[in-house]
Amino acid sequence: MKNEINAYNNVLELVGNTPIIKLNKITAGLTGNFYAKMEAFNPGHSSKDRIALHIINSAEEKGILKPGATIVETTSGNTGFSLAMISIIKGYKCILAVSDKSSPDKIDMLKSMGAKVYVCPANVKADDPKSYYEVAKKIHIETPNSIYINQYFNDLNIEAHYCSTGKEIWDQTNGLVTHVVVCSGTGGTISGIGRYLKEKNPTIKVLGVDAYGSVLKKYHETKEFDEKEIYSYKIEGLGKNLIPTATDFDIIDKYIKVTDKESAITAREISKTEGLFVGYTSGAAFQAVKQYAALGEFDETSNVVIVFPDHGSRYMSKIYSDDWMQEQGFLETENIDDSMKIEVIN
Repeated sequence: MKNEINAYNNVLELVGNTPIIKLNKITAGLTGNFYAKMEAFNPGHSSKDRIALHIINSAEEKGILKPGATIVETTSGNTGFSLAMISIIKGYKCILAVSDKSSPDKIDMLKSMGAKVYVCPANVKADDPKSYYEVAKKIHIETPNSIYINQYFNDLNIEAHYCSTGKEIWDQTNGLVTHVVVCSGTGGTISGIGRYLKEKNPTIKVLGVDAYGSVLKKYHETKEFDEKEIYSYKIEGLGKNLIPTATDFDIIDKYIKVTDKESAITAREISKTEGLFVGYTSGAAFQAVKQYAALGEFDETSNVVIVFPDHGSRYMSKIYSDDWMQEQGFLETENIDDSMKIEVIN
């Protein structure tokens, strides 16, 4: 028999099939069983690998993407990283318009992956020429042989998670999942997962997470876009100041809003109790779980899957920096755990 090396052909073959991990310590006092869907196990360390690869593969199949093309996108960081990684493997150029509330860690990672990055102000209206939406559109128009991924208004965003993440959760729980808790930004993740699971079992609850300063929760409840809801907030990749068509609001049962402070503190708590080094939106997702639990959403028979979207390494200069946390008023000096302090021996 011929010996063969058992290796993947490239990093893109590692996208998807992320594990779910039972949460044990941070769930103390909560009723139900809780499992984290660990999207940081994707090679680009986030759930955005799924949509980036799916959209690019679809564009290639349709003949939209030509050799040497430039991929343009609006991103809070994670989708951009995924697109830059895929562009390297497939031989495309990558230009990204990024919100200035994205962590410096994310922006440095994008540059390290060969992407050209435009940093745009976050605290402007979506139709402002300086917004990252409008900057990306302009770049696309002015760049020959380019495509604009446009994840906020691309149905393939939903399809990517319907075909992969939703099915994985169903299979990994042997159909026993009763609730999923998912942060909502572009809406592709929650919509794709929710659509798949509700087709399998319509009684499964799809619980969304929104940010204070975002319009999604009120729009879901009233179908009204209320600009008065919009103000600046710190969490990345969660909430929106527009209504993405990549969100299927009919699939989502309800939303709850979480604060910047509680989400940041909860992310740090997850890392120190479960050994899972998670990002800001993962903290937001579990903070939402605590709030849903307080409202009586779960019981002893509940099997709750929470999507943890990315890795904590992308937030070292933010939520995992004591200085940043103190600057935001999220952490008092006297509350810093001794385990977080650094001792220098001369």
